[in-house]
Amino acid sequence: MRTPSIQLDNRGTPTNHHSTSSNANAPGPSRQRDSEQSASLISRRSSRSSPVSRNRRSSLSTRDLPPLPPSSRTTPSPGDTTPPRQLSPNHLSPKVSSKAAGKHPPPSSSPSSKVSLVPSEGEDNDSFHVRNTYAQLEVSGVKGDGYEEGIERTRARIGTSRQSQLDAEEALGNGKEKMRDLHPKEIQFLANVDRYGFFTIPSHDRLILLNSGPLLKRLAPTSAGPPSASPDATSLSALPPVPMPIKEASRIAKWTRMLIPHKRSPGGNVETWRIKPSKASKLRERTYKGVPDRWRGAAWDLMMTGYSGMTPQGLERLIDEYHDALEKPSSYDIQIDLDVPRTISGHIMFKTRYGAGQRSLFHVLHCFSLRCETCGYVQGMGPIAATLLCYFEPERVYASLVRLHDAYNMHTVFSPGFPGLLEAIYVQERITEQMMPDVYAAFRKHMISTTSYATKWYITLFANSVPFQTQLRIWDAFLLEGYDVFVAVAVAIVWVYRDHITSNAANFETVLSLLSSFFVPEDENALLSWIEKTLGDKKLRASVLRWKRDWKELVATGKDATALL
Repeated sequence: MRTPSIQLDNRGTPTNHHSTSSNANAPGPSRQRDSEQSASLISRRSSRSSPVSRNRRSSLSTRDLPPLPPSSRTTPSPGDTTPPRQLSPNHLSPKVSSKAAGKHPPPSSSPSSKVSLVPSEGEDNDSFHVRNTYAQLEVSGVKGDGYEEGIERTRARIGTSRQSQLDAEEALGNGKEKMRDLHPKEIQFLANVDRYGFFTIPSHDRLILLNSGPLLKRLAPTSAGPPSASPDATSLSALPPVPMPIKEASRIAKWTRMLIPHKRSPGGNVETWRIKPSKASKLRERTYKGVPDRWRGAAWDLMMTGYSGMTPQGLERLIDEYHDALEKPSSYDIQIDLDVPRTISGHIMFKTRYGAGQRSLFHVLHCFSLRCETCGYVQGMGPIAATLLCYFEPERVYASLVRLHDAYNMHTVFSPGFPGLLEAIYVQERITEQMMPDVYAAFRKHMISTTSYATKWYITLFANSVPFQTQLRIWDAFLLEGYDVFVAVAVAIVWVYRDHITSNAANFETVLSLLSSFFVPEDENALLSWIEKTLGDKKLRASVLRWKRDWKELVATGKDATALL
């Protein structure tokens, strides 16, 4: 029997869709208006600069930063320790002089009291160039943030020609963009942004419908469907438009009554929330029904705090840790910079090269790559951080990633060899074998390993396998209940397509293609309800705990290599 293994290095798998939302009249660090067009305008403005907390806005002006080199080698010569060539401050746009910077403080999406301006001992020249580029652009900003492409400055260096340098200077911000009215071009562009911040819908080779019919039946031992069933699922030509949830207004009112302020900033803004004691019993039910988007940031923070047991003092320490890590070099900076623009290109917050969203994502991943020597940086961290950036400031995203790493066992998922991922796959296979024995037999017959299609599900937390609004609802449940939610989602997908998998016409190619698709739920409520009931099955949960113990024993005895399909 053929047993394919995980074909991934420590970078994970690429993904490319994320979003944002905001609403000035609702709680949370980033909120969404009921009007989609208003949300678009707010999204665009919020993409230019993130709120600066704890008075840590950078005090640097452009004269404090060495300018970007117009050209340099992409790979240093062996033994070369010469730092990248620095030009005079005249290389910067005259519109961004230190005098102008004093009148119009530049945006700072990842504020820091200190920014490293010289290479650290032993730091690769190209790595320093990346850090230095983001440091400069954090001060100057870039033009057209949110709707223009921008100028590439790290992977493709600025050329030596005068025109190339002029183009680069012209792309820098001047501190006045946010003081003017929107151009007609910007308004036209923003009119096409959906309620989550997407101006383009990512294309997918295999876009298929996740039928709700099978999800109306609870998970139970089931035999194969008709042999004549089609091996192909219903395909879609495009993602459907994102509608406003029908019960969004009533759920906003319920969450407003359920959550109360827990801690306020010196200025009186609510920083953290807590559940009203009389409403605590309703949290799980209301989470599975859907957290209103304007409450999502507050709800996610509350859930992560409760799940991790982190104190406000612990959160403050992580925020300090984030700011300290900004000035430290990371061996992963070049790879992070390579992944940032291609991971989130379809979203207005992250569209512009080196815009506020891309800078924030780079800074968060840079700092997090220094947190754990074992995990370092894995490409799957990108879409997770980008999703969190839609609802939190960069330093709180860093704190959230730490909580996911420590409390939600994401450390085991991102460690070399992905041991947490393999444990989840082992549990998924045991559930499949017990509840869908014919499906499990079909996998063995066609020699299909679970790792061949489910690895990206578990690495990216389904960030590029379902529509963004579905991903958000799955994350609502995940942050409340833990990583087992993703095992339930994986089983739900196999459950829906079980007749296709056991069809007489099915083969290795049809099954693998089916399960490697992008899944569009026919009814998100049916999917979340099925997951809720599955995780609420006490007998199944007890079995899951037993299977996890079994897996640990298999690993300890060296028998794990043959324990998976």
